[in-house]
Amino acid sequence: MQIRLVMFGKTRRPEIRALVEDYLRRIRRYSEIAITELGEASPAAVRKLKLDPTALAVLLDATGKQYTSEQFARWLGDLRFRGTREVIFLCGDAEGFPDQLRERATEKISLSTLTLQHEFARVVLAEQIYRALTILAGHPYSK
Repeated sequence: MQIRLVMFGKTRRPEIRALVEDYLRRIRRYSEIAITELGEASPAAVRKLKLDPTALAVLLDATGKQYTSEQFARWLGDLRFRGTREVIFLCGDAEGFPDQLRERATEKISLSTLTLQHEFARVVLAEQIYRALTILAGHPYSK
């Protein structure tokens, strides 16, 4: 299963970029993963974004479903088991998402009941994907 992170706005802080890159390297031990950063969430940028219509698009949203790490791992594992070829996580910028993407999203998840700064939310998302994959693999990281 391919995992793709689509992030609106640039990750400007080098320490945050380094953390995201570290988790992406770790994730690649378990799954294919790609990241797309779009400078802005404009309608033109969204039109350029190529989303496979068969992919599961997951919007990170404060009103989305909340999971524990174990539940999130089971959810990802179920997607893989059912043959989902690509999961696209859509991570907005400080302004949120264009309506086009809200409509395209198949599911919404929330990373926390707390409000997270959008760059930090990227780190939390990458870490939780890595944690979920280690849980599924029985790796001790999650302990």
